[in-house]
Amino acid sequence: MQRFINTALDSYWLWLLARLCLMVIFISSGLAKLFDIEGSLAEMRAAGLHPAWLFNLASAAVLLTGSVLILLNRWVWLGAGMLSVFLILTIAIVHTFWNMSAPNMQISLYFALEHITVIGGLWVTAIASRLRQRLANTREAA
Repeated sequence: MQRFINTALDSYWLWLLARLCLMVIFISSGLAKLFDIEGSLAEMRAAGLHPAWLFNLASAAVLLTGSVLILLNRWVWLGAGMLSVFLILTIAIVHTFWNMSAPNMQISLYFALEHITVIGGLWVTAIASRLRQRLANTREAA
């Protein structure tokens, strides 16, 4: 059983599937910003971001570019960094639970905690990518 688990954890396909699962939220959000422009512009205006079209376009670019880098397993650290900064800014601008009263405070706090958890997952992905790359390089050198 352990051999099966090790083989699965070392597999290219599981590594790709794990990255894809992590990116689903970012890809869907980035595409929504491109295809539901009116809804996305309303979202930007509600957050107090002006000009809304510029923030919408910048958000879509960051979400999709960061996701593609991670999915391609190229410069994963950069993609993870881009998406992490995006999430941190989202907490600071949109989910300002410290300025709210219940029940909005509780909902925003949960969103902020979820974003922090995803940031951890992004960092773990960048670390795993680097370690997998180092392992592959070691095997090639041997």
